Order: sequence, then structure tokens, then C-alpha cells
Amino acid sequence: MSLGLRKLVVVGLVGGVFFMANALLVAHWLDKMGMIGWAASIRRDFLTGTAITIIIALLILLVPARHAVKEGIGWLRRCPVCDGGISRQAKYCGECGSRA
Repeated sequence: MSLGLRKLVVVGLVGGVFFMANALLVAHWLDKMGMIGWAASIRRDFLTGTAITIIIALLILLVPARHAVKEGIGWLRRCPVCDGGISRQAKYCGECGSRA
């Protein structure tokens, strides 16, 4: 997990705790703005069981681009440790030094 992703997780967790602490205040504000009724109509019209099933299936089938392309095709391949680019003839990664 990269450092940027770790920072994003920490900020998300802090934001989630802050949101949960003020959930009633936020819910009242959203109700006054009319967002709860709007979200309910969107859910009723567009988020049917079929749509949710298709979304879940697509998320399960979604793979990173580096896994979608066969390994070793082209001039570059990816390092399994740091995901850096390695030429086909190189035995070691230039970025992290691991053996490819």
C-alpha cells in the first residue's frame, strides 16, 4: 500500500468519525435542503435489484490494467514488488532493486 493511499485512508477514517459524531445534525440539514427526498426518489427509480447486481458483478470483474495485459508483451514489463517499469532484458528493477 502506497503512502498516499495510507494518508487517504487515515483522512477518510477521521472524516468518518467526525461525520458519525455529527450524524443527526447532518441528517437534519440534508432534510431541510430536500436531499433526502431526492435521494429516495433516485433509489426508488434507478437502484433496482438488477442494477445493484450488475454493479457488484462489474466491481468483482474489474482488474488492474497491469493484470489485464499479458506479462512480457512489448518492450517493458512491470516489477512485481514496486510496479515500476523494467526492460525485457533486465534482471533487476531499477527503482527498488528487486530481482524480476
